[in-house]
Amino acid sequence: MGFLVRKIIFYSFILFAFQSNAQVSQEALEAAFSKSYQLEKSGDFKGAADALKKVMDDSSYEINLRLGWLNYNAGRLDESVLFYSNAQKLMPYSEEARFGLILPKAAQGRWNEVIDLYNKILEISPNNTVALYRLGFVYYERKDYNKALPLFKKVVDLYPFGYDGLLMLGWTSYFLGNYSQAKVLFNKVLLYNPGDASAKEGLKLIK
Repeated sequence: MGFLVRKIIFYSFILFAFQSNAQVSQEALEAAFSKSYQLEKSGDFKGAADALKKVMDDSSYEINLRLGWLNYNAGRLDESVLFYSNAQKLMPYSEEARFGLILPKAAQGRWNEVIDLYNKILEISPNNTVALYRLGFVYYERKDYNKALPLFKKVVDLYPFGYDGLLMLGWTSYFLGNYSQAKVLFNKVLLYNPGDASAKEGLKLIK
């Protein structure tokens, strides 16, 4: 009889714990997020994260995403990777989770993984100009201009009068020896931003 009583008490406790967890209301969640935003504004990223951990739900995309961001800003890169990875697993097609995950991985110098993440974003959204540009810039910084070129070209195809795309396609063309193309692009940059120092430097080098 004593065993049965203990068993009933045990399962009652489990049920109560489950109900207590389930009773994290919308109001409590909003209050936790509100406090988290306030603490973030004051620069207290750890406190902002702790406010959310009090209502932590492993199945919450929103909480995992935000904890990824807050831990990144707090310099806790491994924790940031963990939470962003959880968010990405919860929402497999999420671009924002992958963009978030790129932040701590780039800070850790895990550039091959960063490249893989950008490529995954582009598989899902081939015309995502942010991913196209940033991946192009990674290759540009590696001096892998042949890989950077088509990425910047696509950015310019989509935004023919966009400053960043024109400038980087100009410099990539220059380093690949396509000076006539680079000259055209640098001159377009000067129409967007007259007197632009980088474009003028490129034109000076061509001359």
